[in-house]
Amino acid sequence: MADPHKKSRVVIVGAGFAGFNATRELARLMGGSTEITVINSTDYFLYLPLMPQVTGYLVEPSHIRVSLPSRRRKARFVLGTVSHVDPRQKTVSWTGPEGSSGRIGYDRVILTVGSVDKLLPIPGIADYAHGFRSVTEATYLRDHIIRQLELASVATDPAERAARCTFVVVGAGYTGTEVTAQGQLLTTRLARALPGLAGQQIRWMLLDLSPRVLAGLDPRLSRTAERVLRRRGVEVMTGESVAKALDGAVQLTTGDEVPTRSLIWCVGVRPDPLVDGLDLATDKGRLVVDEYMAVPGAPDIYACGDCAAVPDLTRPGEICGMTAQHAQRQGKQVARNVAASLGKGTARPYKHRDLGFLVDLGGLSAAANPLHIPLSGLPANVVTRAYHLSAMSGNRLRVVTDWTLNTLTSPESTSLSAISAESVPLDVNKPRA
Repeated sequence: MADPHKKSRVVIVGAGFAGFNATRELARLMGGSTEITVINSTDYFLYLPLMPQVTGYLVEPSHIRVSLPSRRRKARFVLGTVSHVDPRQKTVSWTGPEGSSGRIGYDRVILTVGSVDKLLPIPGIADYAHGFRSVTEATYLRDHIIRQLELASVATDPAERAARCTFVVVGAGYTGTEVTAQGQLLTTRLARALPGLAGQQIRWMLLDLSPRVLAGLDPRLSRTAERVLRRRGVEVMTGESVAKALDGAVQLTTGDEVPTRSLIWCVGVRPDPLVDGLDLATDKGRLVVDEYMAVPGAPDIYACGDCAAVPDLTRPGEICGMTAQHAQRQGKQVARNVAASLGKGTARPYKHRDLGFLVDLGGLSAAANPLHIPLSGLPANVVTRAYHLSAMSGNRLRVVTDWTLNTLTSPESTSLSAISAESVPLDVNKPRA
């Protein structure tokens, strides 16, 4: 006979937007009646949308991270990477950062493992490109950009100087566009402080095979973003991409070869590799779930966020995009559905209302359409920053302080010299130091 006093056990795998919000909502709903365990490879929740501002030296890396142990005290936190989920035994296995391992049973499990950089079969990409999916990569890229200009300022070979001052970004979606915008402003500030770069062209190239920047968004946002970038001298090259990455250069699909020491890969994401080993149905690499975010044929397993193909009920036959906006809302709703399965409340299908999109273009520039009202310039910038502050789960005052100080004074652009390229390999199957 089941023990009526025994607590139900819910395991949440991952603590990105979906997992972080699922944990918070489930703890609120279930109180002390449920044992909640969160397993994540880092001890923090990362606010991804502000990572380009970390690279641009506008926000400190620690200010976009929120401690999981201190902010989720009603849940047990395990620092580790989940290696296996066994639906028959109803167990989750993980490995720790220093070789330890463990296994835990569950009554319900919520998979929110998120996504990783999407690689394409282009020669040399995994060897020479820099990704942009973690705060370590954002900080490394900031240091790399600073180092390239400092080395260029003392280079005696004009070809070497030009290569170090050329930055190629592949992918003109959210991430690539914002990284280009923030990076271009950073190099402009740096060049003023380096006499050796007087008169030297600092070249930024943004490439994408799509016909326009931000191809998945409203064309007005796309035109605004492209206008801002071109006005700053960025070479926006749509319909083009990289055909091959070389040591010290990239070959474009046009056949042109561009000498560069900086290839930044922002072409998109794919579900975490854990999904491939679950022996569960997938749709375009994402776990198949129903409108309640339950996995069909796998009792007691739920999934949401980037790793799950959640049906988009506002567009029959389509699945929800891999965005923070969806992940945040899905995390809250999946927690309610799991709580309902444990006898608390009523399960409801996930159905969203599109609130619009925001793109930070650095400085006072932005493009936004909150509630589908198109904005650009300062009004869009105000709306964008207000949204980020409302969506963050902590450190709001620290971020506002960063913005204020860096508006009133020029940031101290120095590298940490603490992260090597070997520590941030683009290929997720390569070991990280």
